[in-house]
Amino acid sequence: MFEQIERFQDRLAVIESEHRFYSYRDLVTVGNSFVRDIPTRSLLFFVGTNTFESFACYTAAVRKRVVLAMIPPTIEKALFDHLLEVYKPYGLFLPAERDDLAWGERLTGRQRCSIYLCPDDIHAQLHDDLALILSTSGSTGSPKLVRLSEKNIRSNTEAIIQYLGIGEDDRAITTMPMTYSYGLSIINTHLCSGATVIACEAPLMDRLFWTMLKEEKATTFGGVPFHYEILKKLRFARTDTPTLKYLTQAGGHLSKELTKEFHEICAQKGIRFIVMYGQTEATARMSYLPYLSAPKKLGSIGVPIPGGHFSLEGTSGETIEEAEQPGELVYRGENVSMGYAESPADLARGDDNKGVLRTGDMARRDTDGFYYIVGRKKRFLKIFGNRVNLGDLEEFLKEIGVDAACAGRDDLVRVFMTDQDRMDDARAFLSQRTHIHPSAFDIVYLPTIPRNDSGKILYSKLPETGR
Repeated sequence: MFEQIERFQDRLAVIESEHRFYSYRDLVTVGNSFVRDIPTRSLLFFVGTNTFESFACYTAAVRKRVVLAMIPPTIEKALFDHLLEVYKPYGLFLPAERDDLAWGERLTGRQRCSIYLCPDDIHAQLHDDLALILSTSGSTGSPKLVRLSEKNIRSNTEAIIQYLGIGEDDRAITTMPMTYSYGLSIINTHLCSGATVIACEAPLMDRLFWTMLKEEKATTFGGVPFHYEILKKLRFARTDTPTLKYLTQAGGHLSKELTKEFHEICAQKGIRFIVMYGQTEATARMSYLPYLSAPKKLGSIGVPIPGGHFSLEGTSGETIEEAEQPGELVYRGENVSMGYAESPADLARGDDNKGVLRTGDMARRDTDGFYYIVGRKKRFLKIFGNRVNLGDLEEFLKEIGVDAACAGRDDLVRVFMTDQDRMDDARAFLSQRTHIHPSAFDIVYLPTIPRNDSGKILYSKLPETGR
């Protein structure tokens, strides 16, 4: 990964606001200065932001085979300290705005970021194939992380470049954190293609985002369902975006109605709208819906990416061959992660998955070989692109003395509570704890939470609500 970027030399690698331009030569030089004193095969906690310095350090660390644990910049200090205690990294990469997380001696840096050397003498042992560690739980701070190899990242990057046709003339503007697998995938695919990344930290609602998109001639951006809901409110159909060539969507299920609407809007504007499906456990993406198939296959996650394969399994593990019969979606490919890590010892483990991922999603396959997600096997939702464990949310609320049952759908958690006086407190607490907008939490009053004789919540007995 990234070994070839030196050949791009004076090509434009990164653009920041106020027309600040950085070449691939700059990317390599600055990146090498960051990791010069970081040993190969050491663990670096990487609190990355969408800035040139973060991209430079990231690419140089990958090239040097330093293992990066990607940490969201919004993480609470207590959660960060817990991860430090669990995994004992060699050092930290921190942006200036998160210097409250600093621990140990400042080793090197620039005005906007620094690398710190952790004082511990004992550091985690790392498997030789391990390259990257990503969180599965969005911003909830769980120590359960996904272990990715260089082969995982490279194979997924190459497949995405192939089916999207990414080339040197593309310019992707950032819409998601680089510590999120989808956001990082966009950076990987463009920097490996000699293309340009427009590093924008402003949200879609900010005028700066649209100014940079137009002035720097962005050709693409990606988004989770929440982004497309915002684009609809911003009346994207009326926006002047002459340089955009294609948009991508992943990070959760986009409704048929919104998929149809954006396909039609983009078609009128001469833009390809491409829906995809992925999980962190498969590095980033497992399938895509070919642009020309979208009108007839609304709601489909499409077909596997190049080099990937889907199958469906029944409750007894049997392979389902018949069309339209639901089963658990199973993916096979070189981009399937090595497995999870919940302790330092797990970082020395080899490949547990052996290229096979049971996604936990229930799906069906139509007669043309296109796949459709029909439900979830486990209690996870994707909320504005973050995977959230509903059980974790219930445990969080217990910390403040609130008994609750959580259910819902992608981008909307329904929190059922028996204490009417604490409903607003619960919404504010969950938003603060997860760093997810309060609108994602629908707080519903119930006189009692349905339970069985052993006290387990009967989620099937929770009422449906109109929202």
